[in-house]
Amino acid sequence: MNFPKQVKINEVGPRDGLQNEAVMVPAEAKVEWINMLSETGVPYIELSSFVHPDWIPQLKDATEVARHIKRNPAVTYAALVPNRKGLERALEVDVDEICLFLSSSETHNKKNINKSIKDTYPVLQEVSQDAKSAGKKVRGYVSTVFGCPYEGDIPIDNVISVCERLFSMGVDELSIGDTIGVADPAQVENVLIRLFDYFPKEKLAMHFHNTRGTALANVLMALSYGITNFDSSVGGLGGCPYAKGASGNLATDDLLYMLDRMGVRTGIDIDKIIQSSLYIEQYVSNLSSHQMKVINRTR
Repeated sequence: MNFPKQVKINEVGPRDGLQNEAVMVPAEAKVEWINMLSETGVPYIELSSFVHPDWIPQLKDATEVARHIKRNPAVTYAALVPNRKGLERALEVDVDEICLFLSSSETHNKKNINKSIKDTYPVLQEVSQDAKSAGKKVRGYVSTVFGCPYEGDIPIDNVISVCERLFSMGVDELSIGDTIGVADPAQVENVLIRLFDYFPKEKLAMHFHNTRGTALANVLMALSYGITNFDSSVGGLGGCPYAKGASGNLATDDLLYMLDRMGVRTGIDIDKIIQSSLYIEQYVSNLSSHQMKVINRTR
């Protein structure tokens, strides 16, 4: 296999990692954690989500966190934004990049956003347009690409339709999500082959969950097809509160270890990433037992 010589890793732990936590992590701890992550060499940190507190109470302090972090000019600080009001909050604290989210599953979209896919499009169109007018880059998340907890398999044509619509709004990049961690390498290959018929690989990132232990295998398949952009979360933290069974993101720690051993450059200091894992461990409850074994071996 021919693998890329360098890849970009997007750290989504402060948002996707914490949104499913049973307890509220203090804002000052989030700030300290993000500050630690900012010094690891990670080029991109998704720091929070500007959603209504009733939706994701764990991230209700997004404004406070964004205002108090120490920004590294080498890092892009992004946030998830559901609507115009959320965008206004994100712009007030000068977030670098605005992230939109949409599901390729009608049922999951209604559970997650409380709207049909069709009714979500105008909302995202407005957010993207206004974010662009404010000089911000825009990223889109497409959820349940590889399977939905409510509908099962999602036709690839549905995924392509959603991606086309998001790109038509001016989205700069799409993150293709395995929301509940059901993907396998063969499915990843089939999905990428179809997506490449419509979209340049340089505009696609992959967002794998490790629910069934296949995340790294899926990364390898995506790498072999030239994907160089991956989302991950320190310690494997994360999950979707509106998708039952969506436990555990691809762990940044594991991904770095594999890529470093393969000679694929990331520019990230794995020792500093592990230190950030040890720090957030004291505040969270769902750091995977496997991940803790990996981290404890470094102590």
